[in-house]
Amino acid sequence: MFSRKSTAERTAAEAWDYLSSAMASAGESAKDAGKITAGLAGAKAAELAGKASKSGNKLAGKASRQSQKLAGKAGARMNAATEEAWNRAHLAANALAGRKPGLPWSLILGASLVGVALGWAAATTVRAAAERRAENEQLELAETAIVVTPTYDN
Repeated sequence: MFSRKSTAERTAAEAWDYLSSAMASAGESAKDAGKITAGLAGAKAAELAGKASKSGNKLAGKASRQSQKLAGKAGARMNAATEEAWNRAHLAANALAGRKPGLPWSLILGASLVGVALGWAAATTVRAAAERRAENEQLELAETAIVVTPTYDN
């Protein structure tokens, strides 16, 4: 009949079920994509190897390198997509569990180091300018100084 759960609890439970099924299907999709990619790369390699056997060893090496490149590119794309899907799924799971994301300490530390470097550069520049100003004032005083020598009457 009627459930005693509140609307928020029902919504959270539905979201959790949806997230769980989405994570499972994402894993299955990633596996299927990997199998398809490997199959296509293998078929392309076999096709190129067949052509290479007619043309000689030179083309066999080229076919091998090309199939490795294709497999590497496909693997990299799949890994990037899979990693992004897992990251998003974990963020969603943490949000549903009520956990807040952590602070980006590397970004905070980097900004602090940049601030320290800029402050040091500004302080050094101001200090050098003050020293130059003092030297210029000393030279100006030396140029305009009147030397008074006492005279002695004998």
